[in-house]
Amino acid sequence: MSRSVESRPVPAAADGAPVAALQRRTLAVVAASTLVVLAAFVTPLATAVATAADLGTGAGGQAWLLAAMSVGLAAALLVTGAAADDLGRRRVFTAGLVLLAAGAALSAAAGSTGVFVAGRLVEGVGGAAVLACSLGLIAQVFPLGPARARAAAVWGASLGAGTGVGGLAAVVLDGDTGWRATHVATAVVTLLLAVAARLLLPEAAPGRRPRVDVAGPVLLVAAVCCLLVGLVATRTGTGTGTVVALLAGGAVLAVAFVLAESRVRAPMVDLGLFRVRGFLAASVGALVTGAATVGLMSFLATVLQRALGESLLATTVLVLVWSAVATATSVGLRWLPGVDGRVLLAGGLAVSAAGLAALAVLDPGDRAAALLPGLLVLGVGYGAANAALGREAVAHVPPERAGMGSGANNTARYLGAAVGVTLVVLLVTAGAPTGTAAGLLAGWDAAALAGAGVSAAGALAVLALRPARR
Repeated sequence: MSRSVESRPVPAAADGAPVAALQRRTLAVVAASTLVVLAAFVTPLATAVATAADLGTGAGGQAWLLAAMSVGLAAALLVTGAAADDLGRRRVFTAGLVLLAAGAALSAAAGSTGVFVAGRLVEGVGGAAVLACSLGLIAQVFPLGPARARAAAVWGASLGAGTGVGGLAAVVLDGDTGWRATHVATAVVTLLLAVAARLLLPEAAPGRRPRVDVAGPVLLVAAVCCLLVGLVATRTGTGTGTVVALLAGGAVLAVAFVLAESRVRAPMVDLGLFRVRGFLAASVGALVTGAATVGLMSFLATVLQRALGESLLATTVLVLVWSAVATATSVGLRWLPGVDGRVLLAGGLAVSAAGLAALAVLDPGDRAAALLPGLLVLGVGYGAANAALGREAVAHVPPERAGMGSGANNTARYLGAAVGVTLVVLLVTAGAPTGTAAGLLAGWDAAALAGAGVSAAGALAVLALRPARR
């Protein structure tokens, strides 16, 4: 097991001021960068209709427009989390911001669906480095206890805030330059944050040269891609045999990934961590949050614009309300550090289930405002889950493996998001082969109820994974 000098306590002056200043600037840079990653994540969700029309993207390609960054995130989170523990979190964090900017620039210049998807994959890899290091950096400068719980709640709030900021930026910048301007803005802001990270975050500690796990990332990416291609193929007229082969191939590659990680000396993730019930509960919660909430909300703007004829502004206002409620909930929970993280996570998932079920109310001729009650409830649940995940992701791993714990938790979230948004696209479009409003809305209702069921099951699973008494 590798050790990082960064995990040691930060030296303090007699009055404690240096530590307090370091904590403030670390939390500010980490929260702002996390917000930008989530804003970049939701950018094509708000502008998916315009992007698909401009690039000539077909029905199957739309799922990739929405899921590509999730795939990049899921593929690289474990790698970057392990690298951060060995190479230094500041170094990996800064490199991730630079890579995120490069991917955004490529997406802005894309002239075809393939190039756009490639840019989004690169953004995912860069965003993975930022997210994987975020909680590790917080754990590095905040001692275990109420202070860290409050900092983790702020980090959770940045997840919800990023969702709203990304949608709002799409509206503000959606002028003559259209959807490309949002990606350009992401590239510029991210480069500025990379400079701030290099200057303000704790100094990177020299560590031993890590062993590179090559097989793990390759097998994980291959497994996810086979699964998503197989799911999308069900809507593109591909033969049943090919679909079954792709899905079976994804399952085989997933098993191969687990076997490879169990035998390599320096794995991306220590599989033994999943025998710790608290860590497993956090991973289940992250997977369910990504699949149910993120998956459904990723397609909200497309459904409202195509089925109800709503404007980009109207759909963005709804997403902004949901995001604001989630952010306020996460921030408010920072003052309740004594609440058991597992119970808070289960409660957040249960409330999310109620909110998702309340979104299955759309009929032809309705207005988008009909979703407002459900979005308010969903915002509370999503904010509570984010606050709990920020705390639980690193609470059950050794301090020197905080990067791995954070990376594994976020990997579960974005694996769920990649699969969730693909399934939502398939469910929504299955009822509307010709794009009728009634069919789209029927598919939306089915997807919302399915998401509610997944979230409720996740809440029960998290409650059942009660840590063993010491």
